[in-house]
Amino acid sequence: MNKIKHIFFDLDHTLWDFEANSNIAFETIFRKHNVGIDLQKFLNYYRGINQDYWRLYRNEKVTKEELRIGRLKDTFKKIKHHATYELIDNLSIDYIEILPNNNQLFEGAHEILEHLYSKYKLHIITNGFNEVQYKKLDNSNLSKYFDKIITSEDAGVKKPNPIIFNYALNEAQASPKEAIMIGDNWEADVMGAIDNGIDAIYFNYEKQPVSENIKSVNELLELKKYL
Repeated sequence: MNKIKHIFFDLDHTLWDFEANSNIAFETIFRKHNVGIDLQKFLNYYRGINQDYWRLYRNEKVTKEELRIGRLKDTFKKIKHHATYELIDNLSIDYIEILPNNNQLFEGAHEILEHLYSKYKLHIITNGFNEVQYKKLDNSNLSKYFDKIITSEDAGVKKPNPIIFNYALNEAQASPKEAIMIGDNWEADVMGAIDNGIDAIYFNYEKQPVSENIKSVNELLELKKYL
């Protein structure tokens, strides 16, 4: 790892605890709009549906707007709760507005970034929406650690598309051999980076089986054994 000068982090599910913050946001907007359903039941279905929509979004199969509306509409349909388009639209708008106000991070996030900040140039590569991701970084006091923030909307494509990794390297003025990617998504972060000649560390917080030839950690502070 002696050649590494640049570390690219994913944001959601890697540093920023998306599920915890999303749950708080839904609790808030359901209360505001008097949505009379069991929140936990809704969330149990929403998580998988949301992941499916993000997979489609990464692969250019749905638009940002289709993701925004579809994940809510499909969840309400799954739990057999009638929701008007107006309600779904209002919920989706408020969700995007409120989500970055809740900023629980994965344990050790600030500590590991402090550790790495003095040794490497740190950057973000995220498929999230611009209007949300910058707020998350600012509100959680993470912005100060990062030199470049690379979003899929700025790059014009999403991870694992090679274009976004090349765009990120150009923005950071880094070569692939000087860089490493850290993220939770096997396809978008790990294989996306490796396929583009960039080393990767899998943030395997769900402790999935991983091949021995892939660097992985279950907790952020374990990154110290590599970096």
